[in-house]
Amino acid sequence: MFQDTIKNFSISFDERNTFSAGDFITGTISFDLTKEIKISALTIKIKGGANVQWSTASRSGNLRRRNYRARMEFFTYKSAIIQTNTAVNGTTKLAAGTHVYPFSCQLPEGNFPSSFRGIHGRISYSLTVSIDRPWHLSKDFRTELNFVSYIDPHQPELWAPLSGSNFKTLCCLWCTSGPITMTVSLERKAFKPGETVKVMCSFSNASSRTVTPNVKLEQKQIYYTHYRTNWTKVVKTLARFTGNPISAHTSDVQTEILLPIPLNAPQTISNCMILEVEYIIEVSLCLWGSPDLIVVFPIVLCELPAYWYLTE
Repeated sequence: MFQDTIKNFSISFDERNTFSAGDFITGTISFDLTKEIKISALTIKIKGGANVQWSTASRSGNLRRRNYRARMEFFTYKSAIIQTNTAVNGTTKLAAGTHVYPFSCQLPEGNFPSSFRGIHGRISYSLTVSIDRPWHLSKDFRTELNFVSYIDPHQPELWAPLSGSNFKTLCCLWCTSGPITMTVSLERKAFKPGETVKVMCSFSNASSRTVTPNVKLEQKQIYYTHYRTNWTKVVKTLARFTGNPISAHTSDVQTEILLPIPLNAPQTISNCMILEVEYIIEVSLCLWGSPDLIVVFPIVLCELPAYWYLTE
């Protein structure tokens, strides 16, 4: 059987397995043959795309579920490492032993989203090597590519400080307490996975209740069908911090809260029609017996091109 003829197939890259639009992918393909075979082609294909799928219970209350799905193809590129003239029944003989072939291909230019794997879908990029033999099904060997969509760093809104404030006054029957206020700021909007965000807070509690500050990093995964006629959302808390309680009738409490961003947090995705990933930092004051006082900041998790670090 062909499966027993080919052994130890491997695809290795010369430098890395992380790429972006326009990058050249170079490496080697190697495999062992236990006997001589004839092949009509040895080809390489790179492909990028997204797919989503989820289901919901019927609103009528029965046990039937409704399924939603969508798929997008960003690009497909195919080239030959070995190509024979099949029109004249051409084949190439490969002897038993070890075979090593270098390969080189280029990812297309374009605004493609970063690789992502979520609860209801994924964005994936792959490199597939196919061995075609006469009168046989082709044998495919596939490996995943880690694709990174670098942002344009020349966007002032990414580096400008963010600031927000909120306040409320508590009422109990005919009594009105003093206001509870908070002002929060971040040093910028864009961060890298693995960074620590400095959340600078100023609290004043003129009420008669103790309040507790909370900070959390929240990820939203949003999945769409085509034309965005249907959608579903998954919300995950990636990091959380609870500060020290602020006693009643306390003013001008200044604090700096450090919120770590997980190193493996996926990047923000806003350039895919069927899948988006968003992030917010939410700062809240927890009030017993009353809705929380909240300030929310949308942030961007991203990677910057290498040249940006050289110019900084």
